Amino acid sequence: MIIIPVFLLAVAAISYFWYRTSSIQKAKFVRYPAFGIDIPESYEIHGIDVSKYQSFIDWPSVKGMKVHNVRVGFAFIKATEGLGNVDQQFKRNWKKAAEAGVTRGAYHFFLATKSGKTQAKNFISKVKLEPGDLPPVLDIEQLYGVRPEKMRKEVQDWLNIVEDHYNVKPILYTYVNFYSRFLAGSFDKYPLWAAHYLEKDKPRIKRRWVFWQHNERGRVNGITKPVDFNVFNGDSSEFEDLLVK
Repeated sequence: MIIIPVFLLAVAAISYFWYRTSSIQKAKFVRYPAFGIDIPESYEIHGIDVSKYQSFIDWPSVKGMKVHNVRVGFAFIKATEGLGNVDQQFKRNWKKAAEAGVTRGAYHFFLATKSGKTQAKNFISKVKLEPGDLPPVLDIEQLYGVRPEKMRKEVQDWLNIVEDHYNVKPILYTYVNFYSRFLAGSFDKYPLWAAHYLEKDKPRIKRRWVFWQHNERGRVNGITKPVDFNVFNGDSSEFEDLLVK
């Protein structure tokens, strides 16, 4: 058995506390003159999605940023990945986003090589949705060498279990090309969050979509690193209707 001296544990704890505190303070004082990207003008509600890669976020600063009537109205937060992984910043982001008054949603990054049922249990064990939250999201982006029909089965398993648990239909996130090649026709009943960058007005996809991730290089007060930007395809009443009851 390896015994770690108490003083080393203390040093590690103090070092982490200093790193966490300094990182949060740094984020708090990050200010940008604008969002740093072209924002689609014909949408009322804008938002971001974040994970551990954005490090520590000062959510009140995110909430308070407003440029030409555009502000962050919602945030999708990475919760889990695969069979047992949990995003390092999920617990903090989930709590602090709500405290700042940012409408929040949680997403699971799907691994097509793993059981959809087990991945659903991973998500459910970590995410407690409350009234006013966005529906749960399944992020599927790659086959990882799995046959498309096998991937579709595992995805459907995840969607079924999560819908039964939360009593709300999950949102499906993916790239436009991936959806067209591997998902179209099988998952058209699920709300779609489409990723398609550098398009001016909307993603180039034939079916209806609910969210559009249009850029991955946005800048927001309170976040030290680039962040994905999204829009909601509807007005404020339609947005409210989408939220968990």
